[in-house]
Amino acid sequence: MRVTNAEMPQPGVASGMADSKHRARRVLIIDNHPLVREGLRSIIDGQPDLQVCAEADTARAARLAIIESQPDAMIVELGLNQGDGIELVRDVRAHYASLPILVLSCHDETIYAERMLSVGANGYIMKQASSQEILNSLRRVLDGAIYVSEGVGFSMVRKSSARGAALSANPIDRLTDRELQILHLVGKGKSTRETAQLLNLSIKTVESHRHRIKYKLHLTTGAQLVQYAINWFSGQDAGVNASRIT
Repeated sequence: MRVTNAEMPQPGVASGMADSKHRARRVLIIDNHPLVREGLRSIIDGQPDLQVCAEADTARAARLAIIESQPDAMIVELGLNQGDGIELVRDVRAHYASLPILVLSCHDETIYAERMLSVGANGYIMKQASSQEILNSLRRVLDGAIYVSEGVGFSMVRKSSARGAALSANPIDRLTDRELQILHLVGKGKSTRETAQLLNLSIKTVESHRHRIKYKLHLTTGAQLVQYAINWFSGQDAGVNASRIT
């Protein structure tokens, strides 16, 4: 059978796109909202130099996906269906020293960005960001750079230059990373036992952390802590409905 020129693959069209995607850098998406994952996949797969290699909605599934899909970078949300985003980033960094990690979250960057960088993330961006901003931040961390918003960068410089000065007026800033994790889980409705299991801690240790959280937030009872955590978490999580991946 003779193949005509019209039947031959045209350079720079189908074959060119296939070659481009073959060289694309692979991205793992970790988020507990299917619509967010779908939106991110659409944005990323629409780029010639990027492609989504896998998705996950729990910390366990994320760890398996890293092993199976060998991503070049991962995008992770702090709130997962099972597990904790902060602990996942910390764990991934311990086992994969060079894997770029971009946190894409609805949670206030002024509270979380610096903390996430300190446990191993390479960048932090809010879900309210535009599609182009998300792509820019992803390419930045893939290229080995650190990405935070201009406001967060200014805040980090200001805090560094004012080291030793008075603490922030925001009581949340007084919490350690572990205490913030526990407050986050309390806000999600997790019991002390469930929190202990999720963070691989003893119940006694979690209770001790809860006691320190109450002290730092000027709360006196467990009920007040639960109400505070729910109100705080609800205010953070409301950003999921307000934001759009455009």
